[in-house]
Amino acid sequence: MNATVAAFLEANGLGEHLLDTEKLLADFAAEMEAGLAGRASSLPMIPAYLTTDAAVPADQPVIVLDAGGTHLRVGVVRFDAAGRPAISRFTRHRMPGTEAPLTADAFFNTLADTLMPVIAEADRIGFCFSYRAEITPDGDGRLLRWSKQIQAPEVEGRLVGAELNQRLAARGHPRRITVLNDTVAALLAGKSAGMARRYGDYVGYILGTGTNTACVVGNAAIGKLPGLDPRGHMIVNIESGGFGRAPRSRFDEAFDATTLDPGAYAFEKMISGGYLGGLGLTVLQAAAREGLLSAACGQAILAWPRLENKDLDDFCDNPFLASGPFAAVPLTDDDRRAVQAMGQALYRRAARLSAVNLAAVILAGGRGADPLAPVCVNVDGSTFYRTRSAAFRSRIEEHLRAMLEPRGIHYERVGVEDAPVIGAAVAGLTRPS
Repeated sequence: MNATVAAFLEANGLGEHLLDTEKLLADFAAEMEAGLAGRASSLPMIPAYLTTDAAVPADQPVIVLDAGGTHLRVGVVRFDAAGRPAISRFTRHRMPGTEAPLTADAFFNTLADTLMPVIAEADRIGFCFSYRAEITPDGDGRLLRWSKQIQAPEVEGRLVGAELNQRLAARGHPRRITVLNDTVAALLAGKSAGMARRYGDYVGYILGTGTNTACVVGNAAIGKLPGLDPRGHMIVNIESGGFGRAPRSRFDEAFDATTLDPGAYAFEKMISGGYLGGLGLTVLQAAAREGLLSAACGQAILAWPRLENKDLDDFCDNPFLASGPFAAVPLTDDDRRAVQAMGQALYRRAARLSAVNLAAVILAGGRGADPLAPVCVNVDGSTFYRTRSAAFRSRIEEHLRAMLEPRGIHYERVGVEDAPVIGAAVAGLTRPS
Protein backbone atom coordinates (compact mmCIF):
# COMPACT_ATOMS: atom_id res chain seq x y z
CA MET A 1 0.00 0.00 0.00
CA ASN A 2 1.19 3.52 -0.82
CA ALA A 3 2.70 5.06 2.33
CA THR A 4 0.63 8.23 1.96
CA VAL A 5 -2.61 6.25 1.70
CA ALA A 6 -1.59 4.07 4.64
CA ALA A 7 -0.88 7.14 6.76
CA PHE A 8 -4.21 8.70 5.75
CA LEU A 9 -6.16 5.59 6.77
CA GLU A 10 -4.30 5.19 10.06
CA ALA A 11 -4.71 8.86 10.98
CA ASN A 12 -8.46 8.38 10.61
CA GLY A 13 -8.53 5.14 12.60
CA LEU A 14 -9.11 2.67 9.75
CA GLY A 15 -7.08 -0.51 9.55
CA GLU A 16 -7.48 -4.10 10.64
CA HIS A 17 -4.14 -3.87 12.46
CA LEU A 18 -5.79 -1.38 14.82
CA LEU A 19 -8.21 -4.05 16.05
CA ASP A 20 -7.45 -5.85 19.32
CA THR A 21 -8.93 -9.26 18.58
CA GLU A 22 -8.80 -10.60 22.13
CA LYS A 23 -10.44 -7.48 23.54
CA LEU A 24 -13.16 -7.64 20.90
CA LEU A 25 -13.86 -11.29 21.75
CA ALA A 26 -14.17 -10.41 25.43
CA ASP A 27 -16.36 -7.39 24.70
CA PHE A 28 -18.67 -9.40 22.44
CA ALA A 29 -19.02 -12.09 25.11
CA ALA A 30 -19.76 -9.45 27.76
CA GLU A 31 -22.47 -7.87 25.62
CA MET A 32 -24.05 -11.28 25.00
CA GLU A 33 -24.07 -12.02 28.72
CA ALA A 34 -25.60 -8.64 29.54
CA GLY A 35 -28.29 -9.07 26.90
CA LEU A 36 -29.24 -12.49 28.27
CA ALA A 37 -29.45 -11.06 31.78
CA GLY A 38 -31.72 -8.23 30.68
CA ARG A 39 -29.12 -5.56 31.41
CA ALA A 40 -28.27 -2.69 29.08
CA SER A 41 -26.50 -4.13 26.05
CA SER A 42 -25.97 -3.49 22.36
CA LEU A 43 -26.88 -7.17 21.81
CA PRO A 44 -30.55 -7.70 22.81
CA MET A 45 -30.33 -11.53 22.69
CA ILE A 46 -33.96 -12.11 21.66
CA PRO A 47 -35.35 -15.55 22.65
CA ALA A 48 -36.78 -17.49 19.70
CA TYR A 49 -38.68 -20.04 21.83
CA LEU A 50 -37.35 -22.79 19.58
CA THR A 51 -34.79 -25.51 20.28
CA THR A 52 -32.56 -27.85 18.32
CA ASP A 53 -33.47 -30.79 20.56
CA ALA A 54 -36.44 -32.25 18.68
CA ALA A 55 -35.87 -34.70 15.84
CA VAL A 56 -37.11 -33.60 12.43
CA PRO A 57 -39.79 -36.10 11.38
CA ALA A 58 -39.16 -37.82 8.07
CA ASP A 59 -41.60 -37.72 5.18
CA GLN A 60 -43.99 -35.30 6.88
CA PRO A 61 -45.05 -32.24 4.87
CA VAL A 62 -44.98 -28.68 6.14
CA ILE A 63 -45.99 -25.51 4.33
CA VAL A 64 -43.37 -22.77 4.28
CA LEU A 65 -43.96 -19.05 3.89
CA ASP A 66 -40.79 -16.95 3.50
CA ALA A 67 -41.30 -13.19 3.71
CA GLY A 68 -38.13 -11.21 3.18
CA GLY A 69 -37.01 -8.24 1.15
CA THR A 70 -39.09 -7.66 -1.95
CA HIS A 71 -40.28 -11.23 -2.46
CA LEU A 72 -42.62 -13.70 -0.80
CA ARG A 73 -41.93 -17.41 -1.32
CA VAL A 74 -44.31 -20.29 -0.70
CA GLY A 75 -43.72 -24.03 -0.90
CA VAL A 76 -44.11 -27.44 0.68
CA VAL A 77 -41.10 -29.18 2.26
CA ARG A 78 -40.47 -32.79 3.27
CA PHE A 79 -37.31 -34.29 4.76
CA ASP A 80 -36.08 -37.83 4.20
CA ALA A 81 -34.53 -39.93 6.96
CA ALA A 82 -31.08 -38.46 6.23
CA GLY A 83 -32.36 -34.89 6.56
CA ARG A 84 -32.35 -34.14 2.85
CA PRO A 85 -35.14 -31.68 2.02
CA ALA A 86 -37.43 -31.86 -0.97
CA ILE A 87 -39.20 -28.63 -1.90
CA SER A 88 -42.35 -28.81 -4.03
CA ARG A 89 -45.17 -26.51 -5.15
CA PHE A 90 -42.69 -23.63 -4.92
CA THR A 91 -43.85 -20.17 -6.03
CA ARG A 92 -42.48 -16.65 -5.77
CA HIS A 93 -44.57 -13.49 -5.41
CA ARG A 94 -44.04 -9.79 -4.82
CA MET A 95 -43.96 -8.99 -1.12
CA PRO A 96 -47.25 -7.25 -0.29
CA GLY A 97 -46.69 -3.60 0.49
CA THR A 98 -43.74 -3.16 -1.88
CA GLU A 99 -45.74 -1.79 -4.80
CA ALA A 100 -48.45 0.22 -3.02
CA PRO A 101 -49.57 0.98 0.54
CA LEU A 102 -51.81 -1.68 2.12
CA THR A 103 -54.08 -1.82 5.13
CA ALA A 104 -53.43 -4.59 7.66
CA ASP A 105 -56.49 -6.48 6.43
CA ALA A 106 -55.34 -6.30 2.82
CA PHE A 107 -51.82 -7.34 3.79
CA PHE A 108 -52.85 -10.49 5.66
CA ASN A 109 -55.47 -11.42 3.08
CA THR A 110 -52.78 -11.22 0.42
CA LEU A 111 -50.61 -13.61 2.45
CA ALA A 112 -53.57 -15.96 2.79
CA ASP A 113 -54.20 -15.78 -0.96
CA THR A 114 -50.66 -16.98 -1.70
CA LEU A 115 -51.13 -19.95 0.63
CA MET A 116 -54.43 -21.20 -0.76
CA PRO A 117 -52.98 -23.28 -3.64
CA VAL A 118 -50.98 -25.39 -1.11
CA ILE A 119 -53.10 -25.08 2.04
CA ALA A 120 -54.40 -28.65 1.82
CA GLU A 121 -50.87 -30.08 1.74
CA ALA A 122 -50.14 -29.81 5.50
CA ASP A 123 -51.58 -28.71 8.83
CA ARG A 124 -48.43 -26.81 9.90
CA ILE A 125 -46.84 -23.65 8.51
CA GLY A 126 -43.30 -22.44 9.12
CA PHE A 127 -43.31 -18.66 8.61
CA CYS A 128 -39.88 -17.08 8.11
CA PHE A 129 -40.52 -13.40 8.76
CA SER A 130 -37.37 -11.38 8.07
CA TYR A 131 -38.36 -8.15 9.75
CA ARG A 132 -37.79 -6.96 13.28
CA ALA A 133 -40.28 -8.82 15.46
CA GLU A 134 -40.63 -9.87 19.08
CA ILE A 135 -41.15 -13.63 19.21
CA THR A 136 -43.70 -14.83 21.75
CA PRO A 137 -43.57 -18.05 23.82
CA ASP A 138 -46.34 -19.58 21.70
CA GLY A 139 -44.31 -19.20 18.49
CA ASP A 140 -45.89 -16.05 17.12
CA GLY A 141 -44.14 -12.79 16.22
CA ARG A 142 -45.18 -9.20 16.91
CA LEU A 143 -43.89 -6.86 14.21
CA LEU A 144 -41.96 -4.03 15.84
CA ARG A 145 -41.00 -2.07 12.75
CA TRP A 146 -40.98 -2.53 9.00
CA SER A 147 -37.79 -2.23 6.99
CA LYS A 148 -36.97 -2.70 3.31
CA GLN A 149 -39.56 -0.12 2.24
CA ILE A 150 -42.66 -2.18 3.07
CA GLN A 151 -45.77 0.05 3.06
CA ALA A 152 -48.22 -1.51 5.51
CA PRO A 153 -47.97 0.59 8.68
CA GLU A 154 -51.09 -0.86 10.31
CA VAL A 155 -49.32 -4.23 10.61
CA GLU A 156 -46.75 -2.83 13.05
CA GLY A 157 -47.52 -3.96 16.58
CA ARG A 158 -49.62 -6.93 15.46
CA LEU A 159 -49.03 -10.66 15.90
CA VAL A 160 -48.38 -11.76 12.34
CA GLY A 161 -49.06 -15.46 12.89
CA ALA A 162 -52.38 -14.92 14.67
CA GLU A 163 -53.53 -12.34 12.13
CA LEU A 164 -52.71 -14.64 9.23
CA ASN A 165 -54.42 -17.57 10.91
CA GLN A 166 -57.58 -15.52 11.40
CA ARG A 167 -57.77 -15.06 7.63
CA LEU A 168 -57.08 -18.74 7.00
CA ALA A 169 -59.70 -19.79 9.57
CA ALA A 170 -62.26 -17.51 7.91
CA ARG A 171 -61.67 -19.55 4.75
CA GLY A 172 -62.04 -22.82 6.63
CA HIS A 173 -58.32 -23.63 6.88
CA PRO A 174 -56.88 -22.81 10.32
CA ARG A 175 -53.28 -23.96 10.66
CA ARG A 176 -50.56 -24.21 13.31
CA ILE A 177 -48.15 -21.38 12.44
CA THR A 178 -44.61 -20.99 13.77
CA VAL A 179 -42.94 -17.60 13.21
CA LEU A 180 -39.16 -17.16 13.18
CA ASN A 181 -36.64 -14.78 11.67
CA ASP A 182 -34.18 -15.56 8.88
CA THR A 183 -31.12 -15.96 11.11
CA VAL A 184 -32.86 -18.45 13.38
CA ALA A 185 -33.96 -20.20 10.18
CA ALA A 186 -30.32 -20.35 9.06
CA LEU A 187 -29.39 -22.05 12.32
CA LEU A 188 -32.21 -24.59 11.99
CA ALA A 189 -31.27 -25.25 8.37
CA GLY A 190 -27.88 -26.30 9.73
CA LYS A 191 -29.68 -28.75 12.00
CA SER A 192 -31.24 -30.39 8.96
CA ALA A 193 -27.73 -30.82 7.55
CA GLY A 194 -26.70 -32.35 10.86
CA MET A 195 -29.21 -35.18 10.69
CA ALA A 196 -26.58 -37.15 8.78
CA ARG A 197 -23.65 -35.79 10.83
CA ARG A 198 -23.14 -35.43 14.58
CA TYR A 199 -22.73 -31.80 15.63
CA GLY A 200 -22.19 -30.51 19.14
CA ASP A 201 -23.79 -27.12 18.62
CA TYR A 202 -25.32 -24.89 15.96
CA VAL A 203 -24.79 -21.29 14.87
CA GLY A 204 -26.67 -19.42 12.14
CA TYR A 205 -24.90 -16.48 10.51
CA ILE A 206 -26.05 -14.08 7.81
CA LEU A 207 -23.72 -11.65 6.07
CA GLY A 208 -25.54 -10.09 3.16
CA THR A 209 -27.23 -6.73 2.80
CA GLY A 210 -27.32 -6.77 6.61
CA THR A 211 -25.86 -9.11 9.20
CA ASN A 212 -27.06 -11.14 12.16
CA THR A 213 -26.23 -14.24 14.18
CA ALA A 214 -28.26 -16.84 16.06
CA CYS A 215 -26.99 -19.34 18.63
CA VAL A 216 -28.19 -21.92 21.14
CA VAL A 217 -28.11 -20.88 24.80
CA GLY A 218 -28.72 -22.88 27.96
CA ASN A 219 -31.92 -21.73 29.67
CA ALA A 220 -30.03 -21.26 32.93
CA ALA A 221 -28.02 -18.48 31.26
CA ILE A 222 -31.12 -16.55 30.15
CA GLY A 223 -31.57 -14.58 33.34
CA LYS A 224 -34.26 -12.33 31.88
CA LEU A 225 -36.57 -15.37 31.55
CA PRO A 226 -36.41 -16.87 35.05
CA GLY A 227 -39.30 -19.30 34.55
CA LEU A 228 -37.53 -21.53 32.03
CA ASP A 229 -36.55 -25.12 32.76
CA PRO A 230 -32.83 -24.73 33.62
CA ARG A 231 -32.07 -28.09 32.02
CA GLY A 232 -33.21 -26.97 28.58
CA HIS A 233 -31.81 -24.88 25.74
CA MET A 234 -33.22 -22.22 23.45
CA ILE A 235 -32.23 -20.59 20.18
CA VAL A 236 -31.49 -16.89 20.62
CA ASN A 237 -31.49 -14.18 17.95
CA ILE A 238 -28.45 -12.10 18.88
CA GLU A 239 -29.12 -9.08 16.60
CA SER A 240 -25.35 -8.96 16.24
CA GLY A 241 -25.45 -6.09 13.76
CA GLY A 242 -26.03 -3.83 16.74
CA PHE A 243 -22.77 -4.71 18.52
CA GLY A 244 -21.58 -1.37 19.83
CA ARG A 245 -18.05 -1.95 21.11
CA ALA A 246 -16.06 -2.30 17.88
CA PRO A 247 -13.75 0.71 17.47
CA ARG A 248 -15.03 3.00 14.74
CA SER A 249 -12.98 5.19 12.45
CA ARG A 250 -13.77 8.80 11.65
CA PHE A 251 -15.12 7.50 8.35
CA ASP A 252 -17.57 5.22 10.15
CA GLU A 253 -18.83 8.11 12.24
CA ALA A 254 -19.20 10.41 9.24
CA PHE A 255 -21.00 7.77 7.18
CA ASP A 256 -23.27 6.76 10.06
CA ALA A 257 -24.49 10.35 10.31
CA THR A 258 -25.77 10.13 6.72
CA THR A 259 -27.86 6.97 7.26
CA LEU A 260 -31.55 6.78 8.10
CA ASP A 261 -30.80 5.50 11.61
CA PRO A 262 -27.67 7.23 12.96
CA GLY A 263 -26.23 5.49 15.99
CA ALA A 264 -28.07 2.23 15.36
CA TYR A 265 -26.56 -1.01 14.04
CA ALA A 266 -23.02 0.38 14.12
CA PHE A 267 -21.42 -3.04 13.57
CA GLU A 268 -23.66 -3.87 10.62
CA LYS A 269 -22.58 -0.63 8.96
CA MET A 270 -18.94 -1.72 9.22
CA ILE A 271 -19.25 -5.17 7.66
CA SER A 272 -22.39 -5.72 5.57
CA GLY A 273 -23.06 -5.23 1.89
CA GLY A 274 -25.86 -2.74 2.37
CA TYR A 275 -23.37 -0.25 3.79
CA LEU A 276 -19.84 -1.01 2.57
CA GLY A 277 -20.37 0.90 -0.67
CA GLY A 278 -21.53 4.03 1.13
CA LEU A 279 -18.74 3.73 3.66
CA GLY A 280 -16.26 3.31 0.82
CA LEU A 281 -17.56 6.44 -0.85
CA THR A 282 -17.08 8.34 2.42
CA VAL A 283 -13.43 7.23 2.49
CA LEU A 284 -12.80 8.03 -1.18
CA GLN A 285 -14.37 11.47 -0.97
CA ALA A 286 -12.31 12.28 2.13
CA ALA A 287 -9.20 11.17 0.24
CA ALA A 288 -10.17 13.36 -2.71
CA ARG A 289 -10.59 16.39 -0.45
CA GLU A 290 -7.12 15.77 1.00
CA GLY A 291 -5.54 15.56 -2.46
CA LEU A 292 -4.69 11.84 -2.39
CA LEU A 293 -6.29 11.40 -5.83
CA SER A 294 -5.58 13.24 -9.06
CA ALA A 295 -7.64 16.40 -9.52
CA ALA A 296 -9.81 14.96 -12.30
CA CYS A 297 -10.43 11.70 -10.46
CA GLY A 298 -11.16 13.42 -7.17
CA GLN A 299 -13.57 15.88 -8.78
CA ALA A 300 -15.51 13.03 -10.41
CA ILE A 301 -15.77 10.99 -7.20
CA LEU A 302 -16.79 14.02 -5.13
CA ALA A 303 -19.77 14.42 -7.47
CA TRP A 304 -21.07 10.90 -6.82
CA PRO A 305 -24.23 10.80 -4.67
CA ARG A 306 -23.80 7.10 -3.87
CA LEU A 307 -21.66 4.03 -4.46
CA GLU A 308 -22.92 0.45 -4.34
CA ASN A 309 -20.91 -2.24 -2.61
CA LYS A 310 -20.88 -4.40 -5.74
CA ASP A 311 -19.29 -1.60 -7.75
CA LEU A 312 -16.61 -0.99 -5.12
CA ASP A 313 -15.92 -4.72 -4.82
CA ASP A 314 -15.76 -5.18 -8.60
CA PHE A 315 -13.25 -2.34 -8.95
CA CYS A 316 -11.06 -3.51 -6.08
CA ASP A 317 -11.01 -6.98 -7.61
CA ASN A 318 -10.22 -5.62 -11.11
CA PRO A 319 -9.27 -1.91 -11.33
CA PHE A 320 -9.43 -2.03 -15.15
CA LEU A 321 -13.09 -2.98 -15.56
CA ALA A 322 -14.73 -1.34 -18.55
CA SER A 323 -18.12 -1.13 -16.85
CA GLY A 324 -19.53 0.36 -13.67
CA PRO A 325 -19.18 3.89 -12.27
CA PHE A 326 -15.38 3.80 -12.06
CA ALA A 327 -15.16 3.23 -15.83
CA ALA A 328 -16.38 6.80 -16.38
CA VAL A 329 -13.73 8.31 -14.09
CA PRO A 330 -10.39 9.58 -15.54
CA LEU A 331 -8.16 7.35 -13.41
CA THR A 332 -4.39 7.35 -13.44
CA ASP A 333 -2.64 4.17 -12.36
CA ASP A 334 -1.78 5.88 -9.08
CA ASP A 335 -5.50 6.59 -8.62
CA ARG A 336 -6.29 2.94 -9.26
CA ARG A 337 -3.74 1.83 -6.69
CA ALA A 338 -5.03 4.31 -4.11
CA VAL A 339 -8.73 3.48 -4.60
CA GLN A 340 -8.00 -0.24 -4.53
CA ALA A 341 -5.92 0.10 -1.35
CA MET A 342 -8.62 2.07 0.45
CA GLY A 343 -11.39 -0.30 -0.61
CA GLN A 344 -9.41 -3.39 0.34
CA ALA A 345 -8.68 -1.88 3.75
CA LEU A 346 -12.44 -1.82 4.36
CA TYR A 347 -12.89 -5.42 3.21
CA ARG A 348 -9.94 -6.67 5.28
CA ARG A 349 -11.34 -5.00 8.38
CA ALA A 350 -14.84 -6.34 7.66
CA ALA A 351 -13.43 -9.85 7.31
CA ARG A 352 -11.65 -9.69 10.67
CA LEU A 353 -14.70 -8.24 12.44
CA SER A 354 -16.93 -10.92 10.89
CA ALA A 355 -14.57 -13.60 12.17
CA VAL A 356 -14.57 -12.04 15.65
CA ASN A 357 -18.38 -12.12 15.62
CA LEU A 358 -18.43 -15.81 14.71
CA ALA A 359 -15.63 -16.83 17.05
CA ALA A 360 -17.20 -15.04 20.02
CA VAL A 361 -20.54 -16.76 19.45
CA ILE A 362 -18.94 -20.19 18.99
CA LEU A 363 -16.86 -19.77 22.15
CA ALA A 364 -19.88 -18.61 24.15
CA GLY A 365 -21.60 -21.91 23.38
CA GLY A 366 -18.90 -23.83 25.23
CA ARG A 367 -18.90 -26.71 22.77
CA GLY A 368 -16.71 -27.95 19.96
CA ALA A 369 -13.90 -29.49 22.03
CA ASP A 370 -14.77 -32.95 20.68
CA PRO A 371 -13.63 -33.34 17.06
CA LEU A 372 -16.40 -35.90 16.59
CA ALA A 373 -19.00 -33.25 17.42
CA PRO A 374 -17.87 -29.91 15.94
CA VAL A 375 -19.97 -26.77 15.97
CA CYS A 376 -22.07 -26.47 12.81
CA VAL A 377 -21.95 -22.92 11.43
CA ASN A 378 -24.47 -22.38 8.65
CA VAL A 379 -23.59 -19.21 6.74
CA ASP A 380 -25.97 -17.44 4.39
CA GLY A 381 -25.75 -14.12 2.58
CA SER A 382 -24.40 -12.61 -0.61
CA THR A 383 -21.66 -10.51 1.00
CA PHE A 384 -20.03 -13.60 2.49
CA TYR A 385 -20.19 -15.69 -0.66
CA ARG A 386 -19.83 -13.12 -3.45
CA THR A 387 -17.33 -10.53 -2.20
CA ARG A 388 -14.11 -11.09 -4.13
CA SER A 389 -11.86 -8.30 -2.87
CA ALA A 390 -9.11 -9.03 -0.37
CA ALA A 391 -9.83 -12.78 -0.61
CA PHE A 392 -12.79 -11.92 1.62
CA ARG A 393 -14.29 -15.31 2.44
CA SER A 394 -10.91 -17.01 2.76
CA ARG A 395 -9.75 -14.19 5.02
CA ILE A 396 -12.75 -14.65 7.34
CA GLU A 397 -12.05 -18.37 7.57
CA GLU A 398 -8.33 -17.79 8.15
CA HIS A 399 -9.05 -15.41 11.04
CA LEU A 400 -11.64 -17.78 12.46
CA ARG A 401 -9.18 -20.68 12.47
CA ALA A 402 -6.54 -18.48 14.11
CA MET A 403 -8.93 -17.69 16.97
CA LEU A 404 -10.43 -21.15 17.49
CA GLU A 405 -7.73 -23.72 16.72
CA PRO A 406 -5.38 -22.62 19.56
CA ARG A 407 -8.36 -22.97 21.90
CA GLY A 408 -9.01 -26.52 20.72
CA ILE A 409 -12.41 -25.70 19.23
CA HIS A 410 -13.64 -27.64 16.22
CA TYR A 411 -16.24 -26.28 13.83
CA GLU A 412 -17.54 -26.91 10.35
CA ARG A 413 -18.94 -24.26 8.05
CA VAL A 414 -21.85 -25.37 5.90
CA GLY A 415 -23.93 -23.53 3.35
CA VAL A 416 -27.48 -24.84 3.15
CA GLU A 417 -29.22 -23.78 -0.04
CA ASP A 418 -32.56 -22.01 0.52
CA ALA A 419 -31.74 -21.74 4.22
CA PRO A 420 -34.76 -19.56 5.15
CA VAL A 421 -37.13 -22.07 3.56
CA ILE A 422 -35.42 -25.12 5.05
CA GLY A 423 -35.09 -23.57 8.51
CA ALA A 424 -38.73 -22.49 8.53
CA ALA A 425 -39.70 -26.05 7.63
CA VAL A 426 -37.68 -27.44 10.54
CA ALA A 427 -39.32 -24.94 12.90
CA GLY A 428 -42.79 -25.74 11.65
CA LEU A 429 -42.24 -29.47 12.10
CA THR A 430 -40.47 -29.46 15.46
CA ARG A 431 -42.13 -26.80 17.62
CA PRO A 432 -43.84 -28.67 20.47
CA SER A 433 -47.63 -28.81 20.48
